[in-house]
Amino acid sequence: MFDSEKELLDKIRIGEAAFLELKEVRFAGDKVKGPARNDLADELAAFANARGGVCLLGVTDKPREIVGIPLDSIESAVVFVRQICTDSIEPEIHPIIDSIWLSSSTGETLPVVKIDVPRSLFVHRSPGGYLHRIGDEKRVMSPEYLVRLFQQRSQARLIRFDEQIVAEAGFEDLPPNLYERFRTSRSGDDMEAMLRKLHMVRADEDGTTRPTVAGVLMASKDPRQWLPNAFIQAVAYRGTAIRTDTDDPYQLDAADFTGPLDAQIADACRFVAKNMKTAAIKDQGRIDIPQFDMTAVFEAVVNAAVHRDYSVYGSKIRLRLFADRLELHSPGALANTLAVEELPHLQAARNETLASLLAKCPVPENIPGLKTDRLTLMDRRGEGVRIVLESSKRLSGREPEYRMIGDAELMLTIYAADAREAAAALRRKDSP
Repeated sequence: MFDSEKELLDKIRIGEAAFLELKEVRFAGDKVKGPARNDLADELAAFANARGGVCLLGVTDKPREIVGIPLDSIESAVVFVRQICTDSIEPEIHPIIDSIWLSSSTGETLPVVKIDVPRSLFVHRSPGGYLHRIGDEKRVMSPEYLVRLFQQRSQARLIRFDEQIVAEAGFEDLPPNLYERFRTSRSGDDMEAMLRKLHMVRADEDGTTRPTVAGVLMASKDPRQWLPNAFIQAVAYRGTAIRTDTDDPYQLDAADFTGPLDAQIADACRFVAKNMKTAAIKDQGRIDIPQFDMTAVFEAVVNAAVHRDYSVYGSKIRLRLFADRLELHSPGALANTLAVEELPHLQAARNETLASLLAKCPVPENIPGLKTDRLTLMDRRGEGVRIVLESSKRLSGREPEYRMIGDAELMLTIYAADAREAAAALRRKDSP
């Protein structure tokens, strides 16, 4: 917002308004003394809760003068802002913080700090409460307004979160090769019209076409640009526990899987296939026994990716591979008040748009051990959990366990197969 110097100077001359806040910066030694930490946090959160805005540090409001920030203190000011964004606002915000030069009324060019706050996907609380911007003022939201804002942005799901507009993203952030794969030969619509029907883009308040959450998750190069935790973190550990009391490396392998959601799913499955062990039993012919049934792993990862709560800030899908088990942590409570014990029997989709888009994505190739008769990542038959439970138990003799950790995370544990026990079970199955 206000990307050119001329546009910024014009706005400064007009004074503070709905999208602009001006602050002088004062120092005590090398530390920022003013503006007050809580006051600046309130201003930035109010922008995020409204339609975004820019805060300029180094410019006075009355009179509207560019006074600058000492060049050797710029970094201190930037650190001050970053700390406020992470420590004083919940959930934290991620504005673009930039040091720029502006020409003062005397013709002198002075350094200032520009804080560009986009309209947020979330509702933020700062020390002053839940605030939003009206004109050139920040105001506490009325209970009725706050309820409506929560409904619009995430929690109440009157508009599902995966269909929410990503205000700071543009249509140009979706590469054609990633969205054109969803075109069907039967569709006579132009591409933008088709993407609207798929709920991958929507028009914002100004009529500008912007990607939705589902759009950036499925058709952007890196969704983390707008949803910082929309990725899968995978770690393979040595042994059965996370140990830091030894000099030996306790991690065998680790990776963060980013990109479109279908690519994340494929990469996570390949990570498990690469890092799990396969035992060979030689008794009247060779029998290979993998630690985990890859079809079950595939179903589990797909379910985690499509059903996780993307509105939960600060949480990612975590895949943990141990010598005796696989753990998969998925952010968010179960959808539609579903209970853990109901998972094998009932179906509830939190992200309907994501589910429908994944139903158009082919099953990835080159995943060792994956055996499935379906053609796409989602089949919408609601059989995924039962496949996870039954296939894993058939291999290891132990049924996987789903459990909630508080109200914030669903954890799945799949137990590794014991090679000799699994071989004996296979022999019993094959015996007449």
